[in-house]
Amino acid sequence: MYVIVDERDLVTTGYRTGFDREGVAAMGFSPGDFSDWISAADDPDLTAIEAILIGDCAERERYPRLVKSRCKAPVIAMNDSNSLEQTLGLFAAGVDDVVRKPIHVKEIMARVGAFNRRTMDRAEVTVIDTMNVYFDGRDPEIDGETLTLPRRERRILEYLVRNRGKRVQRAQIFSAIYGVFNEDVDECVVESHISKLRKKLRMRLGHDPIDSKRFLGYMFR
Repeated sequence: MYVIVDERDLVTTGYRTGFDREGVAAMGFSPGDFSDWISAADDPDLTAIEAILIGDCAERERYPRLVKSRCKAPVIAMNDSNSLEQTLGLFAAGVDDVVRKPIHVKEIMARVGAFNRRTMDRAEVTVIDTMNVYFDGRDPEIDGETLTLPRRERRILEYLVRNRGKRVQRAQIFSAIYGVFNEDVDECVVESHISKLRKKLRMRLGHDPIDSKRFLGYMFR
């Protein structure tokens, strides 16, 4: 899930729409609402954040430290114009990258992927027996052959593999895939996606790698 912070609704709405076209959850905040939310958000919501984009905000140099006190997601500042002094000030404040608007969401995701590879928090590919799971938009491969998945199923697989060995609940998966405040989609849709994903994996692998326990959640074994 990507979080966009900007004083202008036009900016937050525009980027949310762009991420949605790529099948990626995103949510937008005004600066004041974001400060309140990030300070009080639960751990499952925070772990679902892939990056936080800071646009036009008053006193935005204080946001990187606020974010990093709560989660490990990279912080990217989005500037309306080139300014060396402003860029240096943002890096000094703790942002992980500075870009200039307009910037395509695909470039943002590529930058976040590069950041994650540099910090070694997430590998570009995870190899599990005969299956390769990628985190750059590619479908997984099993025995060298591509397993084509719908975007939501692929994102769920990536989320489960990133948390391999840990049990995650339906609400956590929903937040990561659809966004925290998405009221247009019922949380139960996660169960349907996972059921279809498990069937496809079972057919190709010969076994079901996703363990589910009622009330406890799902775990990729």
